[in-house]
Amino acid sequence: MENKERVDHLVALKVMRLTKPALISPKIVTCDFKDLPGNILNNYLKDDATSVVGMETLAAGQFLLLPQSFGNIYLGETFSCYVCVHNETNQPVQSVSIRADLQTSSQRIPLTTQQHQSPVMLDIDETLGDVIHHEVKDLGTHILVCEVTYISNYNTLASFRKFFKFEVMKPLDVKTKFYNAESDEVFLEAQVQNITSGAIILEQVSLESSQQFAVKSLNETMNGKSVFGDVTLLQPQESCQYLYCLTPNANIASDIKLIAAAKNIGKLD
Repeated sequence: MENKERVDHLVALKVMRLTKPALISPKIVTCDFKDLPGNILNNYLKDDATSVVGMETLAAGQFLLLPQSFGNIYLGETFSCYVCVHNETNQPVQSVSIRADLQTSSQRIPLTTQQHQSPVMLDIDETLGDVIHHEVKDLGTHILVCEVTYISNYNTLASFRKFFKFEVMKPLDVKTKFYNAESDEVFLEAQVQNITSGAIILEQVSLESSQQFAVKSLNETMNGKSVFGDVTLLQPQESCQYLYCLTPNANIASDIKLIAAAKNIGKLD
């Protein structure tokens, strides 16, 4: 395999996913002052910039840590990131532009707003940035492709690309069960489980019935409030069961064959 020569570009590309930061706390390694290390470990912990004065051994944080990677991305989330190009030289760089596309298994989606604008000149230590947003609608592997173009010192067009790969996963797992009553009614139980690494609030779970059935939700009290309370909070791996009663419409209720052939009951949303 031939070794390709490394090209030093005039600008640097940085990409950071925009998610909520996390508190960073010091790594606590301490001992009694009578032990062999004495106060060396304790003094080192007190000098740690991330420790809280007077509470060094409590792992309490006072600084926010920006995202260090793309992390977990789940279906239905809005993927947001900051893409920027920085001039690291001691001279202006001409005709700088950014292009970002999201490559999925089935399509390539343009993301940046800069790609429809004219290239700009970056002065010394100047930055060209763009915030992009995209609602993730496909599962599986996604690749963020970022391309930067500019005019080199030789007055020729130069460009380079960087690729950022991440996986999109399901946030919820839904399992359904059917129960047939002695009447024509059918009861549907839907179990919704949180399979993410964090807590999820279910704002609404509803069943949209087809034209062949009428649906009645059994998840509310007599006064119309949810049986799960004001907020349905699911911790990781927790689940919640919803129950619905389906009644066939009059045009098929009188014919057993039509009821048996009615396969489409609706859509859980």
